[in-house]
Amino acid sequence: MLSNRADLQQFILELGVWGPLIVIALMVLAIVMSPIPSGPIALAAGAAYGPVWGTVWIVLGAEAGALIAFGIARWLGYEAVERKLDGRLSFLKKERSQAALMGVVFASRLVPFLSFDAVSYAAGLSPLSFLRFALATLAGVVPISFALAYFGEHLIEAESDRMLLVAVLVGGITLLPVAFKLLRDWRRQNH
Repeated sequence: MLSNRADLQQFILELGVWGPLIVIALMVLAIVMSPIPSGPIALAAGAAYGPVWGTVWIVLGAEAGALIAFGIARWLGYEAVERKLDGRLSFLKKERSQAALMGVVFASRLVPFLSFDAVSYAAGLSPLSFLRFALATLAGVVPISFALAYFGEHLIEAESDRMLLVAVLVGGITLLPVAFKLLRDWRRQNH
């Protein structure tokens, strides 16, 4: 049904104002509800709205989702979560500068393999201020959102064999951190 750009654009036009709202809501849901992947939503937004408007909708949803996750963690409180996890979060409460914490959040947003939602929840348990978290997240999410939207726009235009190649490459890139960790662990055990 939606195998080409014209069909997808027609479907999106029929959604009207609901289309962007659905993208934003799905991004929020993907971030607040951890098992839902946000990458495919971002790719679909790029395919549907192009790199500029797709980026806008992705960023709005990602920022809102991150702020909600941060707020949930802040509301639950560090002490309550720390008790549940038997002291395994003590590293989050160490005194660090707000600028350093912002840098960590910003850098984590640029790495597509790090869990966006986990970073948001962890930041909510840290001493990082809400405003600094919001700014670092926004600054970091714009470039990756644009890349995903741009990629999504071109993915729908690609031929099916090229799409398969791209899917394999993206899957391989996604597995690189896992392979790196396994190799590092193996080297530690054998040396």
